[in-house]
Amino acid sequence: MAERYFDDFKVGDKFATATKTVTQDMIVEFAKVYDPQLFHLDPVAAKQTHFGGLIASGFQTLALGFRLIWDTGIFAASSMGSPGFDELRWLKPVRPGDTLRVEMEVTESRPSQSKPDRGIVRGAYRYVNQNGEAVLTFNSMHLLKRRPA
Repeated sequence: MAERYFDDFKVGDKFATATKTVTQDMIVEFAKVYDPQLFHLDPVAAKQTHFGGLIASGFQTLALGFRLIWDTGIFAASSMGSPGFDELRWLKPVRPGDTLRVEMEVTESRPSQSKPDRGIVRGAYRYVNQNGEAVLTFNSMHLLKRRPA
């Protein structure tokens, strides 16, 4: 993929990632370290919860999708981090065997008023499972370098 800078992102641009299948081992290993709630840790005990079985941590789902979007290469040349995101919603549990992909649409692009070497791109993110169901959504800001002169 060609290098992309702030100047290359336009409102309405859409990007999609490859897919990743979530396994039970992935869920349990993440939970042991970062989110040790019963419905993430123990497949048998999770059956007795309101989820009716093991589910991935929402934080794991968020991170997994970030990796998928990063692997597209669209931010590799210009990323300067992110000032944050808004409206994070976990819409549907992610279970072992689910295959996820990420869709992102550029919703805003504005150059910095104080630092002409950068700008902010806002993206609406939608994480989708193998059935086309949204499992997670949020809006994110990306601080990006402008194209070198």
